Amino acid sequence: MHPTHRRLLRSAAATALAAMLAVPLGAANATAAPPLEADTGRALVDESDFRGAPAGEELTTALTLSYRRPKVEVTHPGATYVKVHFASLRLAPGDHVTVSDPTGREVHTYSADPTRTVAGAADSGYTVHRSSGFAAMSVDGQTAVVTLHRASTNTASAASLDRRGFGARIDRFWRGFTEAEVADRTIVTTAVCGTDARRDVVCYRTSHPTEFARSNAVARLLRNGSGFCTAWRVGRTNRALTNNHCVATAAAVQSMEVQFAYECATCGGNNPGAGVKVSGAQLLRTNASLDYTLFSVNNFATIERFGTLFLDVRAAVTGERIYIPGHGDARPKRLSIFDSAQSAPFCTVANPNRGVNIAYNCDTSGGNSGSPVLAGSSHRVIALHHLGSCPNNNQGVKINLIYPEISSMIDNSG
Repeated sequence: MHPTHRRLLRSAAATALAAMLAVPLGAANATAAPPLEADTGRALVDESDFRGAPAGEELTTALTLSYRRPKVEVTHPGATYVKVHFASLRLAPGDHVTVSDPTGREVHTYSADPTRTVAGAADSGYTVHRSSGFAAMSVDGQTAVVTLHRASTNTASAASLDRRGFGARIDRFWRGFTEAEVADRTIVTTAVCGTDARRDVVCYRTSHPTEFARSNAVARLLRNGSGFCTAWRVGRTNRALTNNHCVATAAAVQSMEVQFAYECATCGGNNPGAGVKVSGAQLLRTNASLDYTLFSVNNFATIERFGTLFLDVRAAVTGERIYIPGHGDARPKRLSIFDSAQSAPFCTVANPNRGVNIAYNCDTSGGNSGSPVLAGSSHRVIALHHLGSCPNNNQGVKINLIYPEISSMIDNSG
């Protein structure tokens, strides 16, 4: 049985709970709308070889958003995020739907199904997972509020609009695992070399301002609603890098969110903001042997302000200083600067020539896949992290092997 189907069967029990929780606001005692048959359209992303950190699970539901019932909540207790999938969305001209968290901190807007027609100018990014429908960008927390907004020019009665088939069907959603669930589901690899010396990036704002600034270009990658890796902008144009073992196909790119500025506001505060989420656009080049994928994103202008990274196209040297920003364990962005403690020596290259890799003892963990390994001398990337194997050193693919394959697609003149 395909792993995606197996996971959906395992979630059958949770589906009933989710459907009960996702009810129209103010209608808890009202007669529920007849359940709609869930869309069983073919899944477009193969989950069988994904080796990033587990992020969440896909659950089926059957909800109707109509003009007479213009608001529903999709809730899963304890979820760290909720990502809503529309089987269909058909609205009267000028109307739109929003998917938001209860506080309105995150609001995503849709005027039509973007896989069937041209999206509106104000519409948000979206992702594609199955052979029909689309998913809204995720919202942090355990609840997504889906609301239908009527334009002032739409004077038709709600009943008549419903009879004409306007509205939306929500057939499934993804809910984010808790930190404990992520830990329970993560394949154990020893990637923290001794004492974990990673700290929130903001901890280094003053003491290591350049390392702090370079980390801005690093993002958390949510792949197909249910897996986490790390990605980062490379060069001056709309280009980003991650591992092939995280994203290997065009369908996987179109299923993913890239979340910039997901980091804590205070050192050790566990208080990350929502950051800025954009969706994957095009797969540009990938190579399983060198474990990289180069891709572009939608709504590039919204993430340009976070800066970019450039490549240091040379052989690494034994003992040279390095550092690694990333989203290990899917947590808010942290920096690995020191080997095992804040007073210990800096992270350094232990072996510059372990096959296609360089080796180091800089701390990483599941979810760091795809992180940049930067040289302390140039603050440019010399390797692409992809393997945790302490005490025999963590490893990243040499960037001077990747560069010849992507040099014509990036602007590395920084």
